[in-house]
Amino acid sequence: MKHFTSVNDVNDLNKWVSEALKIKSDPLGFVDIGGQKTMGLVFLNPSLRTRMSTQKAAMNLGMNTMVINMDKEGWRLEMNDDVIMDGYTVEHIKEAAAVLGQYCDILGLRCFPNLKDKQEDYSEDILNKFIKYCGVPVVSLESATRHPLQSFADLITIKEHATKSKPKVVLTWAPHVKPLPQAVSNSFSEWMVKAQELNMVDFVITHPEGYELAEEFTKGAKITHNQNEALKDADFVYVKNWSSYSNYGEILTDGKGWMMDNEKLKLTDNAKVMHCLPVRRGLELGNDILDGKNSLVIHEAANRVYAAQTVLKKLIEGNKL
Repeated sequence: MKHFTSVNDVNDLNKWVSEALKIKSDPLGFVDIGGQKTMGLVFLNPSLRTRMSTQKAAMNLGMNTMVINMDKEGWRLEMNDDVIMDGYTVEHIKEAAAVLGQYCDILGLRCFPNLKDKQEDYSEDILNKFIKYCGVPVVSLESATRHPLQSFADLITIKEHATKSKPKVVLTWAPHVKPLPQAVSNSFSEWMVKAQELNMVDFVITHPEGYELAEEFTKGAKITHNQNEALKDADFVYVKNWSSYSNYGEILTDGKGWMMDNEKLKLTDNAKVMHCLPVRRGLELGNDILDGKNSLVIHEAANRVYAAQTVLKKLIEGNKL
């Protein structure tokens, strides 16, 4: 059974991007492929873009959609095996996932990390158990370590707006008041490293000391603690905060001097600026950029539909649903 949880589930990155852009040019061109199948979206954490864009994508393919916010509407789930459930959990993931699989042809799952236990988070226990027990194809709507639909949309956006055959793409850390997961940054790095191997981009990561991401996501990227050096001649700048991986889940600096604004933009080659959203204005990213002509944040969000639509089409075809 085929699932979509990372770039490793993509057999040809160039072809997937091309197909997404083709779908974007005619969103209802494959409206019959869904055949009234049901897409279930299961959220253990909040969502705006992921929920709406994936619903829209499924509808564009002729699918029905059902959504459940398990953190608010479902029973409290037990994730551990071989336990006596005499505490606050009400339903085991074995039954919950299996039942959802009975109602849906494809399931999407969002499950954030707790940022307290690195080993637990990076084992992707919740996502893997969901896949194991539900019995249908699963799409990651962001897990503890990755956000593949976002990264796919990011690559589509870069391809659309690139003026060079191999643009320089920079991932820069940004300040934040809360410790955030590494999932978006891990995933973006993983997709850009793969794109770099295919000569689609030149990829650089910049962040303060202590914010190194896990090597499995960044191997092959140039990494520097000098933001100004990284920004030089950049064509795209991807702005994102993440908490420390080595000092797991911690904030190590107030980030003074790291916020991207129009002054820093002068170091680039008139770069387009990207962010997955939601963004804290004036903290992660300057208002001058967000309200200016170099911002691609709304374009990125729009492309979430076509990234999801491509993935769902591939899963329907690949699993012969």
